[in-house]
Amino acid sequence: MFEGMNMGDLGKMLEEVQQKAKELEARNESIELTAKSGGGLVKVTANGKGEIIDIDIDDSLLDDKEALQILLISAINDVMKMVEDNKKSAAMSMFAGGLNPFGGGGGSQSR
Repeated sequence: MFEGMNMGDLGKMLEEVQQKAKELEARNESIELTAKSGGGLVKVTANGKGEIIDIDIDDSLLDDKEALQILLISAINDVMKMVEDNKKSAAMSMFAGGLNPFGGGGGSQSR
């Protein structure tokens, strides 16, 4: 797989991948993803790292604990799925951008 590649090239490639990973992590900290449930009665916002950073609950739900729990669980699950999809998409675009250590390298892909 790495035949014909000298260690200097491999080291440079690994440094580039590490740099891109750091950039991706920094980018994920600034991304905000919001999921809504109950027609917007509950909104949960997470950053790209998967940390919940805000929860907004409509006052009308405060007297209905069971409905609040169901809508909160739904919104949290949805926003966590969004976070995972975002991470996968970002990782794929990083490799599509020419840092695929497993070959390919020259061609471009539409995103």
